[in-house]
Amino acid sequence: MRHNLAEKLVVSETVDEYLAAQEKKSLLRFLTCGSVDDGKSTLIGRLLSDAKQIFEDQLSALERDSRKHGTTGEDIDFALLVDGLEAEREQGITIDVAYRFFATSKRKFIVADTPGHEQYTRNMATGASTADLAIVLVDARQGVLRQTRRHSIIASLLGIRHIVLAVNKIDLVGFDRAVFERIVGEYSRFAQDLGFASVTAIPMSARYGDNVSRRSDETGWYSGPTLIEHLETVDIDEDASGRPFRFPVQYVNRPNLDFRGFAGTVASGAIARGDEVVVAKSGKASRVRRIVAHGGDLERAVEGQAVTLVLEDEVEVSRGNLLVSPATRPQVADQFAANIVWFDEKALLPGRSYILRTETDQASATVTELKYRLDINDFAHAAAKSLEMNEVGFCTISTQSPIAFDPFAENRATGAFILIDRLTNATVGAGMIRHGLRRADNIHWHSLDVTKQARAAAKQQKPTVLWFTGLSGSGKSTIANLLERKLHAGGRHTYLLDGDNIRHGLNRDLGFSEADRVENIRRVAEVARLMADAGLVVLVSFISPFRAERRVARELMSPGEFVEVFVDTPFEECARRDPKGLYARALNGEIKNFTGVDSPYEAPEKPEIHLATLGRTPEEMVDVLEGWLREREIADQHYDEGGGI
Repeated sequence: MRHNLAEKLVVSETVDEYLAAQEKKSLLRFLTCGSVDDGKSTLIGRLLSDAKQIFEDQLSALERDSRKHGTTGEDIDFALLVDGLEAEREQGITIDVAYRFFATSKRKFIVADTPGHEQYTRNMATGASTADLAIVLVDARQGVLRQTRRHSIIASLLGIRHIVLAVNKIDLVGFDRAVFERIVGEYSRFAQDLGFASVTAIPMSARYGDNVSRRSDETGWYSGPTLIEHLETVDIDEDASGRPFRFPVQYVNRPNLDFRGFAGTVASGAIARGDEVVVAKSGKASRVRRIVAHGGDLERAVEGQAVTLVLEDEVEVSRGNLLVSPATRPQVADQFAANIVWFDEKALLPGRSYILRTETDQASATVTELKYRLDINDFAHAAAKSLEMNEVGFCTISTQSPIAFDPFAENRATGAFILIDRLTNATVGAGMIRHGLRRADNIHWHSLDVTKQARAAAKQQKPTVLWFTGLSGSGKSTIANLLERKLHAGGRHTYLLDGDNIRHGLNRDLGFSEADRVENIRRVAEVARLMADAGLVVLVSFISPFRAERRVARELMSPGEFVEVFVDTPFEECARRDPKGLYARALNGEIKNFTGVDSPYEAPEKPEIHLATLGRTPEEMVDVLEGWLREREIADQHYDEGGGI
């Protein structure tokens, strides 16, 4: 028993020593990227194998899988170590991002194996967002390809400053030095303006291990490091010490009346007990009284540490705000310029509203202008009205409320964001803030003495926006015109915004592309908001085919002010009526992007008023609308008199 106890103590001490040694090692996060079949997964499998990170049972399973799914004949197919999805193994491709941990005697590593196929570019961007270094693989037989360029540009935009150009499968070109130097020269010319701090080119064979962890006898002409040697020694922390203190507040911790702390992870810089901090959005200052961490209080916290900060003063700091150094404060603005990598199959359209989410904050946001699309071959700035999937562009963005940020080039943690589709909740783009817009600092809301409530009271009516939507020929304008005539006769102060009439003036510069339709509705919604602010009852008669734009219009108005009226007339009936002869021309191909023919109409899902028009006259529709408005007025009166129902 004593002997067993002694063995356990020795083992325990050995494990403790091992864990302590691991904690002292620096960590390098890197990813592999490039085009399809360049050998990314095989390289990671080789690294894991050479680092002795594969157990015997895993090796046996890998040998069986290699016989079933492998592409290397009788040899072990190391790619199968990270191609975990069945679909990946069957197709021989990487679909998802696979993360693996391994360590050598000098350093710890977390590696992301990212897909090469163009349709999975968004997954590559996910892996690049936290990486310090990128291994860009190039098949020696193929050279620098389009996807090689795209991944390199995304790596640059996402703040990666160190590149390993891995010229793989060098064995398949007879270890030819001329081939290697030609590829290195081509890539160097392409990447010279991407801002990389270092580009290290290595000829290798991931399948056989040449120049991966051992120097190859076949490349005597190469005198540089092996891949492992470079990964162990590359300096990625040269700028970390100089970054300003940034602490995104993730949670306000108040377990009792005597404790109020702000929990989060130090995104950059360092903080010590007694240091002064400033709340980024409000500018309120205080000092750090305690730094609470798991296991007890700390005197100092550095980048990457999860802590709770307790301040000396009762200042308001909510989730999404930043605690920062007073000497180097971030920008706070609601308008800024940014690069965007677009992920979604539906194109990015200026004027459309998305949810913008930073590390801890979020706000409604609109791409106000797409400045240009970046050509991945020659970096040319191509004019564009939209961004398609996997394209990279430069744009200006406006948020509904100010956010605190640093330019991405200065701080990746506080300069990055994602865009989320408001309807599907899908992540549709990743962005990197370049700089705030000066006009955001110069333009402020001016306080007015005469308010919306005062204007409405003078007119003795409630401001309302009746938004009529439906196909062309559904009867929107006819019904809206009749309703306005009756409301006006009854003493209401009204204004009718009609789609055709607006296109003769305010929107005469817009066509009928999807991007122009979005901008058309954005402008009209802003005009309707101003008219509601004047206390009017506004009738808006527009096809407005997209739900996203109608939702933007709704969110511009005060609660209860926007009333969606769906004029529901079937396509066949609208085409039969064809009051302007447009359906006949569209069906003959003479008019492009015509709603209901070759451009979609997204019917309202929960309109306040649903008018099914078949078998009913416009006058009957107006009676329905008048009745609805009358009932709402009665309900509002009851609410006001009773102090709420």
